[in-house]
Amino acid sequence: MNINFFVDSTSFTLKDKRKLKSWIRNICVVENKVIGNLNFVFTSNDKILDINVQYLNHHYFTDIITFNYNEGNVISGDIYISVEKVRENSVVYNALFQTELCRVIIHGILHLIGYNDTSKKQQAIMRSKEDEALKVLHEKFYIS
Repeated sequence: MNINFFVDSTSFTLKDKRKLKSWIRNICVVENKVIGNLNFVFTSNDKILDINVQYLNHHYFTDIITFNYNEGNVISGDIYISVEKVRENSVVYNALFQTELCRVIIHGILHLIGYNDTSKKQQAIMRSKEDEALKVLHEKFYIS
């Protein structure tokens, strides 16, 4: 059960790592999942575009790319997050950077748990799950 945070191709310092790990574990327990190996890589727009083109054949920027290595009830994966795109989105959505970053982190976890966001209905469920998780983060782990 490992949750790792890495920085690649950007200057970024993640705050509250221990609390974030506890929060992620809490969400997985609530969803009846066991954590295997989770690697979060905080990177740049350029790096995420390279990954998007190389592995998904998508030619656009995104805030997150999740690679799923789950086995049964054990969730494992590599989650790449563009710090630049998250910062841009925080302005667009009028949210604090830290809140938007946490939303993206849990978005990746929710994908690994099995939630999708390809239809309007799935997007609504995903957003509701993100909101619930952020509420737990603020109330239980005191991160805003």
